[in-house]
Amino acid sequence: MTVVPVTSADLDAAEVSWFSALCSDDYQFLGVPDGALRSSWDHCSEIVKTAEAQGFRNILCPSSYQVGQDTLSFVAGCAPITESINMLAAVRCGEMQPIMLARTIATLDHMLKGRLTVNIISSDFPGEVAESAFRYQRSREVVEILKQAWTQEEINYSGEVYDFKGITTDPATPYQTGGPLLYFGGYSPSALELCGQHCDVYLMWPEPQDQLAERMKAVHQVAEKYDRTLDYGLRVHMIVRDTEAEAREYADYIVSKLDDEYGQLIRDRAHDSTSLGVAHQAKARELADKFGYVEPNLWTGVGRARSGCGAALVGSTDQVLSKIEAYQKMGIRAFIFSGYPHLEECRHFGEKVMPQLKTCSLPEAYGRVPTQTPNTPLGTGERR
Repeated sequence: MTVVPVTSADLDAAEVSWFSALCSDDYQFLGVPDGALRSSWDHCSEIVKTAEAQGFRNILCPSSYQVGQDTLSFVAGCAPITESINMLAAVRCGEMQPIMLARTIATLDHMLKGRLTVNIISSDFPGEVAESAFRYQRSREVVEILKQAWTQEEINYSGEVYDFKGITTDPATPYQTGGPLLYFGGYSPSALELCGQHCDVYLMWPEPQDQLAERMKAVHQVAEKYDRTLDYGLRVHMIVRDTEAEAREYADYIVSKLDDEYGQLIRDRAHDSTSLGVAHQAKARELADKFGYVEPNLWTGVGRARSGCGAALVGSTDQVLSKIEAYQKMGIRAFIFSGYPHLEECRHFGEKVMPQLKTCSLPEAYGRVPTQTPNTPLGTGERR
């Protein structure tokens, strides 16, 4: 299996992140809404605080037009209630005028004292059905304008979507040198081109390891054209228990009340439901065995009830650690985990796995911000 060179190849640690369910994606039983787990400030901010207490170094705050809360407002609210965890804010390019977006992100970066990272997304708006090439061109222009705003005294930009001349950038100076790190996921050629040229961390959804390695190789080849190297990240759900039997039993439990027709409706309501990445997740489900496993400990059952990331690592503590170590050997340096319900699974993973992982903050590793001292000690990286 190919190991791809990465920017942080000298790191012996990984950025281990959790997920805050802003988009009404929290269940006891997948596909069965639970009022106690609905997307709310109280519930989702509690997930953030719990993840920080468990030692997670970042947390993904997703974005959806259909359901949930406003991402950037939520991240702003988390600034005064957190001290060490980074916030990975999902930003849909074109939703906000890019110069105003640059100012908003810079303001958040100061509020968080450099604990901000940004997930660039390119999905359609409500009522919009745009060609993939246009959506990624729009995202490209937004990213290029953001970088001008964060690194230059003036914005001068002429593109297919945006045109600006002589606009001062003083209100848009971020806390971090060069601005927050940009995380990005996408499978089309236009997506890979944008990521390879401008972004910092390429995020993938779970697939068999040989397919992940091929995807990393493809992105690396694009980045090489621009004399750049990237870091790589994996977004995957998590079910970890003392034994594999217990973990597999819990996986069966959370889909035990799922109506597949309703699960299809959940998938279809998402704006990324027709994307190439989602198609790859569906393909993994088709290739899985009768229990839903497409490779050892990688269970595709989650994808029956959600769009996007559709598989989970399922196993004992040692099995999950072994999978994570295998991903690290491939060159993956960032992990975004989640589980159902998110608070309970955050505690399971935090107690069983986090003490045995050596973690880092990628913005610190890149030298964007001064080294911070987290409330929770780093793991030793040693297996028990």
